[in-house]
Amino acid sequence: MTDARQLKIEAARAALAHVGEGMRLGIGTGSTAEEFVRLLAAAVADGLTVIGVPTSERTALLCRDLGVPLSTLDDTPELDLTVDGADEIDPALNLVKGGGGALLREKIVAAASVRMIVIADETKLVEDLGRFPLPIEVNRFGLRATEIAVAAAAETLGLSGPITLRLKDGEPFGTDGGHLILDASFGLIRDPRALSSALHAIPGVVEHGLFLGMASVAIVAGEGGARTIGAREQSGSIPT
Repeated sequence: MTDARQLKIEAARAALAHVGEGMRLGIGTGSTAEEFVRLLAAAVADGLTVIGVPTSERTALLCRDLGVPLSTLDDTPELDLTVDGADEIDPALNLVKGGGGALLREKIVAAASVRMIVIADETKLVEDLGRFPLPIEVNRFGLRATEIAVAAAAETLGLSGPITLRLKDGEPFGTDGGHLILDASFGLIRDPRALSSALHAIPGVVEHGLFLGMASVAIVAGEGGARTIGAREQSGSIPT
């Protein structure tokens, strides 16, 4: 087992401690979220009763394979807790997500939840968002026009950099919803809320990977173990 995977497991294990009997759970997408699914499945096998709403077909498949009971957001529209990973986490717990390509469903599920716990290793902590390219989910129709509009909106905020269409096996990557993803390498994002508003104003943009004010806590694993960072603290840790 790699050290990186062990850190993900430690963060996932700490998050599992927040899961109670009968909870309705949003279940995230990505390698760290998958470690949470494996631990959750073991707890279910030991008698824990929960119902999960997956944020991607990939997560749904893993949950089914491991025996985690699932529902849909239509049948279970109000969730107690979502546990998901992140590509970046700033001191106020603003996030960049979407590296796994599930950002739209991840945001919908997180918004339907009372609380969101983010799990990650400490390499995902940043002082300011923007080191990781910002995923932007877009409609297939008018792709080039949308890309130009994204670049123009970013320029008004002093942002620039390559905007690339995400590919998989040499073909455009398609999300579970049938959309495409533009990865925008803007660098330091000084005003995430302004950028969020500017991107939402573009008709071809379906959603973007800025998750602002959505996470309740972040559980971050490092060499010293897992620590829980609260948004209200802005920095520092709370004993788990």
